[in-house]
Parts: sequence; structure tokens; C-alpha cells
Amino acid sequence: MQERLESARLYFVVEADAPDRLLDDAFAGGVDLLQLRDPAAGDDVQLAAAERFRNACDRHDALFVLNDRPDLALAAGADGVHVGQDDMPVADVRRLLGPDAVIGLSTHSREQFDAGLASQADYLSAGPVWETPTKAGRAATGLDLIRHAAARADKPFFAIGGIDGSNVDDVVAAGATRVVVVRAIRDAPDPRAAAAELRAALERARVA
Repeated sequence: MQERLESARLYFVVEADAPDRLLDDAFAGGVDLLQLRDPAAGDDVQLAAAERFRNACDRHDALFVLNDRPDLALAAGADGVHVGQDDMPVADVRRLLGPDAVIGLSTHSREQFDAGLASQADYLSAGPVWETPTKAGRAATGLDLIRHAAARADKPFFAIGGIDGSNVDDVVAAGATRVVVVRAIRDAPDPRAAAAELRAALERARVA
């Protein structure tokens, strides 16, 4: 599982009502890590969606994580969980899920990023690079956090926040080789093409 995480580049976060067609198009375009994030949905709704998400990830050999809820991740057979700064501490999540689970941690400053490197998290997200309605009220970090992360990271990190085809090259230029997106794929007229555009930019970064 860690090898799959190391190779992951394009991370798609979406709600429980995402249709199978959207998921399959996203994977076909290059998504290799999927997160179910729907805090407004009840447990039953999330678990029902998680079964579909798990099956879609299995079809496409992608990793599947849930947001915030280690208990649901266990029940759903997810590969892991992603937590924020105000959620269950990473060390507690690790005790619950065991050594093989994939655990991600959100970071929003240099200090949080550096602390995340010292934690038991398997990967970090850094941002939001630009303000985004999916995290309303959270100030943008700008590209400086990505430059810091690229210089310091000794584990995978993903740039997040307002990233799409129009600015992904700026994120790559700042040092990111992995990104998280929501609207760039979910709301695109052609989700497969949108994912492919992002993936191509990230692949260029790998060979640059």
C-alpha cells in the first residue's frame, strides 16, 4: 500500500452522491487516490457510498480513504483515513487502524507541515494554496507553503486548494508533484479530460 501511495499523483475528493460515471471518468483521466468527504451525510449514507467508492477504486487499482472518521474507514474497508488539525490525533488514529493503514493529515502553515513530518502520518496535504469554497473561511497559504513543503518533505505531500488546469503549472513550478482537487474534476464539463490535463502536468513535473 505504501508503494501505491508513493506513486499516487492525482487525489480526488468528492461527496457521497458522486455517481459511478464520475468516479470512473476521474480514474480514467488519471486519478489514483480517492477520498469520500461528506460531513453533512449520515453514517448510513457514507457507508453506502463507501461501498461504491471501494468497488470503483478496486476496479482502477486506486487507494480509497475516508475523511475524518477512522470508525467508518474500518467499517467500509477503506485503505485509510484523512484527518485535519482539529480531528482525532494521528497517533490515536494509528492505534485504531494499525500499522498498514494509510493516514493523511491536513497542514496549513510551515509549522503544521513540519510537525506533520514528525508525526505518524503517511502523507500530508499543504494548503489551501488559493481560497476555495470547499473550505470557506480558511485563508489561502499561497505558493510559499508549497515551496517550503517541497524543500522539507521526506514523505509524500499533496498541494491542495483551488487548483485546476489553469494554475496547476504554477503549483508544479513551486515544487509540488502531487495535487488534491475537488471542483476541478467534479464540476468539469468533461471530468475525464480535466483529470487527464492535471495528470499530464504532474507527469511532466516527474520527468523535469
